[in-house]
This record gives sequence, structure tokens and C-alpha cells, in this order.
Amino acid sequence: MKWLLVILSVLLLMTQYRLWVGEGSFAEVTRLERQLGEQQQKNAALERENRQLLREVRSLKEGTDGVEAKARYDLGLIKEGETLFIFLDQDKRKAPGQSPREKQ
Repeated sequence: MKWLLVILSVLLLMTQYRLWVGEGSFAEVTRLERQLGEQQQKNAALERENRQLLREVRSLKEGTDGVEAKARYDLGLIKEGETLFIFLDQDKRKAPGQSPREKQ
């Protein structure tokens, strides 16, 4: 009877050791859950970035409207047969070297 109590006590201590300290312990599970949460956040950020890049690639591949608008605005693109008109506001017209206040 005494031996049975000793054997059961040793088995209980072995299982408790693994539960608190060994592989698969509470501390390890908590650490792994925290790492999993961090990795999921990183993955979500990368997925958002990938979706944005994919939209940009599709836009450039499928249509030329965006590229054309950028070229017109930034580079002054004019197609053949088009005429460019530039309209200036009254306030922006001035003699060279004259400030808007001097004009009045």
C-alpha cells in the first residue's frame, strides 16, 4: 500500500512537471498564442498591401485612362488633333516684375 502511494505520487509529480514546465506547458501555449496573434496582424497588413498593389497593377494593365490623365497633368500630353487652351484668371495676369497690388 505504501509503495502504491509512492508510485502514484511520482506519477502525479511527473504529469504536473510537464503541465507547468515541459513541452506543451501553459507558459509555452501562452507564448505561442501571443506569437500567433502578432503574426496574424502582420499577415493582415501584408494582405492589405498586396490588394492595393494588385489594384494598381490591374489599373495599369486594363486601362490607359489613369496613365493618360497623369501624363496630361504632369507632362502636358496633347493628342494629335487636339488644341490646348490655357485660361488665366484676371488676378494672375500681371506685367513682368509687377506685384498684384501694384497693378491696381
